[in-house]
Amino acid sequence: MNARERDMIADRQLRDAALALVKADIENVKEDVSAKSIKDRVTSRLTDGALELFDEANAMADNKLGVLATLLAAVGIWFARNPIIAALGLEEDELDPETADEIANDAEPRLPLETDA
Repeated sequence: MNARERDMIADRQLRDAALALVKADIENVKEDVSAKSIKDRVTSRLTDGALELFDEANAMADNKLGVLATLLAAVGIWFARNPIIAALGLEEDELDPETADEIANDAEPRLPLETDA
């Protein structure tokens, strides 16, 4: 037996081994697909994606904890702005009675003219 015949036999054995692996992989995929319904597969993929997104958001929040705390404080102050303004005594002056009546009656407020003064 010469070198070419030995190489050919070795190549055939490698080819047969690779073919056996491919066939085993195909059988595994068939079992996987038949074991899960489409709904289960979609749910699994969505869950995996959501968990991955949560992990990424959590990592970003850990890296930017100061910015996140500042943002939450700003939102809290925004919602509590009226009581804070009232506590500091910085409330706006009430409207004059004529303008208040026009607004209450859904009338368009009119601007005072020079002749009205």
